[in-house]
Amino acid sequence: QVQLVESGGGLVQPGGSLRLSCAASVSIFAIYSMAWDRQAPGKQREEVAFISSGGSTKYADSVVGRFTISRDKGQNMVYLQMNGLKPEDTAVYYCKIPALEAWGQGTQVTVSS
Repeated sequence: QVQLVESGGGLVQPGGSLRLSCAASVSIFAIYSMAWDRQAPGKQREEVAFISSGGSTKYADSVVGRFTISRDKGQNMVYLQMNGLKPEDTAVYYCKIPALEAWGQGTQVTVSS
């Protein structure tokens, strides 16, 4: 069974930064693309960042230039570096493996002064 565990969320002021981490239990993690979704209160879940097994990345328009997704295959980890945070980035952030339709439990990010 796939397990994904996110960490690194919290409360940050506008303009601040956070780095989210996701630990994956999948032994063949390296072959899968990974992504980060987020869901804000009253809104649909949206994908904000994606990284392929080969390292190609893509981002939602709302986070381009501010968020960076990366992965460490040796450690079965994926990261989301978030800079220039805005109040509208407030959401629960989920790590996922799209091909397996697997998500973690989520980590709360709150951007507020």
